[in-house]
Amino acid sequence: MRIILAAAVLAAPLAAASPAFAAPGDPIKVSDDLTIDPIIDGRLRWEHVDQDNALKNADAVTMRLRAGAEFKMHNLSLLAEAQGTLAIDNDYNAFSFPSPSRQRRPAYSVVADPENVDLNRLQLQYKTKTVAVTIGRQRINLDDQRWVGSVAWRQNEQTFDAVRGELNVGPVSFDGTYSISQHTVFGVDAGPRRAYDGEFILAGVGVKAGPVNIKGFAYVLDYQEAIVFANSSQTYGVRATTTLPLAGRAKLNLAGSYARQSNYASNPHHYSADYIAAEAGVAVANLSVLAGYEKLGADNGWAVQTPMATLHKFNGWADMFLTTPQTAAYAGLQDAYAGAAYKFTQVKALPGLNAAVTYHRFDSDTGGKHYGNEWDASLGFKVRQFAVLAKYAGYQAKDFSVSTRKFWLELDFAY
Repeated sequence: MRIILAAAVLAAPLAAASPAFAAPGDPIKVSDDLTIDPIIDGRLRWEHVDQDNALKNADAVTMRLRAGAEFKMHNLSLLAEAQGTLAIDNDYNAFSFPSPSRQRRPAYSVVADPENVDLNRLQLQYKTKTVAVTIGRQRINLDDQRWVGSVAWRQNEQTFDAVRGELNVGPVSFDGTYSISQHTVFGVDAGPRRAYDGEFILAGVGVKAGPVNIKGFAYVLDYQEAIVFANSSQTYGVRATTTLPLAGRAKLNLAGSYARQSNYASNPHHYSADYIAAEAGVAVANLSVLAGYEKLGADNGWAVQTPMATLHKFNGWADMFLTTPQTAAYAGLQDAYAGAAYKFTQVKALPGLNAAVTYHRFDSDTGGKHYGNEWDASLGFKVRQFAVLAKYAGYQAKDFSVSTRKFWLELDFAY
């Protein structure tokens, strides 16, 4: 019954869709010097969680709306944006950590989409073809978001109070950020977990060498709150990507990364561990297949952590490894995965119709544990400025956590 009701709720806006949002994304010209670009986007989503434990199944029907505007004059712009999330069906636990909030419902499985009304972004930017400087509360997505991202999958976005500078000169690029606060996805009722203060340096230097893009990076995180002292770390590494033509219309996509992470500042744990990632994919017309391996290494009972990442993009959509396992007996994570995706361009009634499936095998880095396996699948399409998505994640536990199944049905719109 919940599936039927959720499907009906998501289908209704499509049935009523009209050209009222003419020319989505076009700024409004106020004068020869000034334009205003309205920001309106929303997401209605049902998330269902079923776990093999004593917790009740979670059903979260939430609506997220962002609204604001960007004012531009020549190379200068001012952007202001607020966001709000409403729980229509709140049979879920919004907080996995202790909290006096009514949104912590420990009898249910966790869905980390708490109700929230908050300032999302407020930034001033100067931008030319070669230089960009952004000051204020802003969205930061670096590379594939493995180390720093906006966590766009969750209803409440992660943003940063920061100064960011970007420079592009020929084949060389520089991206440097100094941040004093990380605003999490947990919202206004999360107490000290609403935002983590500290001193965070995020730096990268890239170069394009023929068909290969190479970037060296350094992420130095010094958290000031005791609850996240263990996330203070220094990470130095390199990432390389390339796309190579094959026979006919085929292309080979390659990506690889290596980093070394160790404790820093207030982190009480002493460790130095490796991060390794490698991925290869072949795309032929509408079909793409890929295989990859990722290792978050461990040392001295502690493991590589990525507390600023868009974690849902990595290690399975069931989100079993948002924190890399770390115990005296076993620690770290190895993720071997393979998948395929297809774009159904011949289905004209559903523009952008696409499907994807991925398989993961999870093992520890130390201790010889086979954590479990996971299948992920998705199906999506667009109708004008609306996008519909259905997703499934099924984690089969072996030596870690419990078997978990998640299902999402989602409608997004943007102006």
